[in-house]
Amino acid sequence: MEEPKNIKMSTASKTRKSLAYLQKMKDKGEKIVQMCPAELGPVFGMAAELVDCDILRMPSLLSTRGFARLDDQLSTAGLSIIKYREYANIIHINFYMPTATYVDKAEAVRWGAEWVFDGADSMLPMGITNDILKFMSDNYVPTYGHIGAISGWQTNATGYKKVGKTAEDAFRIFKWGYEYQENGMGGMTIELTPMEVSQAIAEKLRVPVVSIAAGAPCDGSEMVDMDTFGMMPTPASHAKVYANLMPFLCQAYGAWANDVRTGAYPEDKNGYHMNPEELDKFNTMMTNF
Repeated sequence: MEEPKNIKMSTASKTRKSLAYLQKMKDKGEKIVQMCPAELGPVFGMAAELVDCDILRMPSLLSTRGFARLDDQLSTAGLSIIKYREYANIIHINFYMPTATYVDKAEAVRWGAEWVFDGADSMLPMGITNDILKFMSDNYVPTYGHIGAISGWQTNATGYKKVGKTAEDAFRIFKWGYEYQENGMGGMTIELTPMEVSQAIAEKLRVPVVSIAAGAPCDGSEMVDMDTFGMMPTPASHAKVYANLMPFLCQAYGAWANDVRTGAYPEDKNGYHMNPEELDKFNTMMTNF
């Protein structure tokens, strides 16, 4: 019996930008472009994908700046990943794991695996210890992490400040990244380190190292959308504003609101008319009610 042709053996996507894809980019010397929509939402992820950005780093859609509770984050994390994946099918989604989900090895694997099945390509466990990272790697949970300045609630202990300014501290950060690499991490960002240190670490490590607020391009660069679109009260020194989004949004909303209030919207072309015979019948029904 002749074997039928064009039968697909798997429904799995072969187009997503996996960690292996990012590794090939580093090996070829191709720069990796990483964005973080922060609180701006999935539409921004879709726009980034349309222009072929490589990595989308995301927290839960409903994560809060303060008073965050683990139960709230767990109830929204998977849905957030699924929602982003609806808008962006190819870009590498790096999900920012809530810290409390990787204080225990089993929980780290449990939640990491679940969120990968929801559509994330890798987990970001900020400040993870080597033993828990290795346990995740041994159980095939992909990680793409972070070294240098640690941003998040952890900065309450150290403050958000420049690091790696001395030779000893710079070497500490290199060893940190090296240990992450050797314990299975597939890549990482490096933050707030001197540009010479950033570039040296990127060149020394096998895995991709992407710079954020670290000067040198390394294997690529990240910028948070709040910086890209000029939405911070004071622009950070590392940021370059490519569009002023808030004035644009306010202009559009303001023009529309003015049209509504003055009667300029909606116009006749913004609706449609009923068949005259049906309209007569309807008017009669309304009169007789």
